[in-house]
Amino acid sequence: MKILFTGGATGGHFYPIIAIAEAIHERSKEKKILPPQLFFMSPTKYNPRALFDNDIEFVAVPAGKIRRYFSILNFTDLFKTAWGIVSATIKMYGIYPDVVFGKGGYASFPALFAAKILRIPVIIHESDSNPGKVNAWASKFARRIAVSYPEAIERFPKKVDRNKIAFIGNPVRKDIREPLTNGAKEFLNLEELTPTIAIIGGSQGSQKINDIIIDSIAQLIENYQVIHQTGKANFESIKQTMDIVLKDNQNAYRYHPFDYLNDLAMRMTAGVANIVVSRAGSTIFEIASWGKPSIIIPISKEVSHDQTSNAFSYARSGACVVIEEFNLSSHILVAEIDRIIKSEAIRNRMQTSAKEWSHPEAAQKIADVLLEAGLEHE
Repeated sequence: MKILFTGGATGGHFYPIIAIAEAIHERSKEKKILPPQLFFMSPTKYNPRALFDNDIEFVAVPAGKIRRYFSILNFTDLFKTAWGIVSATIKMYGIYPDVVFGKGGYASFPALFAAKILRIPVIIHESDSNPGKVNAWASKFARRIAVSYPEAIERFPKKVDRNKIAFIGNPVRKDIREPLTNGAKEFLNLEELTPTIAIIGGSQGSQKINDIIIDSIAQLIENYQVIHQTGKANFESIKQTMDIVLKDNQNAYRYHPFDYLNDLAMRMTAGVANIVVSRAGSTIFEIASWGKPSIIIPISKEVSHDQTSNAFSYARSGACVVIEEFNLSSHILVAEIDRIIKSEAIRNRMQTSAKEWSHPEAAQKIADVLLEAGLEHE
């Protein structure tokens, strides 16, 4: 059996694919079937080590991106996409997978188009509450559609059969799913009894969140210790600024900046954090799996409609508080953190809601559907 994955222009597309690949290996052993050959078709490997560790063969195809704003690249990328379709069709014909799994995004378009031409069964997954353009298009011929937010079901094109859409949540890798507490405070150099705030702006960091933490840090470290993932590009400038802001502050040692939190550091951060401050990308699903109260700060609607919609969908579960960028200030952020951490009842309610909203079996469900479709097509 051969299964081909496509997507991966961002970590929000790529890492759920890795979670599904992990589940496929596990389910193959449980079902006592030969492990399928796995392929990943995309413009870039994104994380070569993750592909290698999961026995996934990379297949390179170009893909053009259509931007929401005027750019000459929108024109030149049309040719890149056309060549991507030709390349994907030739390479996919050579592999001839039994099923193709699409995670969405412009990087998945050539492979999904090729699968449609070659009449190979397609399964897709949508991570956002508003389906992206590629998934909305692919939904018309996909055999099954999985979604991370219940609202997404009714936001696909009207002609799409709702019976083939299932709300299953978002796959989260096993290496990030379970928080670690043993040795976490020693590893992260934290105090034993001081409440901990985790600031996660995504792997690239968030300049807006970084700026508000700079404004808030002196107040925050009076009562809390802060783990701050700044993003690699921002680390040096943030560290230099914080050295000035916290000079002579007796609590400066409570601020812990990191350019990037690897899987182990992230699990330990999850284990010790009393509250998480984050953007509204795929990290929402990790926070939910950890069962942590959170403050979600979506990217502004002008930049991303998806993040605002995602954030409020999660907030309706009771698991988080949303602060939109136009309302964000150091005073509001600190006040919300104080309100949540100082109330055990609020924290418990948010923790329960987060766990109820998470879907830890999402990767296994998709793996089962892919294996079933693959066996039928063999």
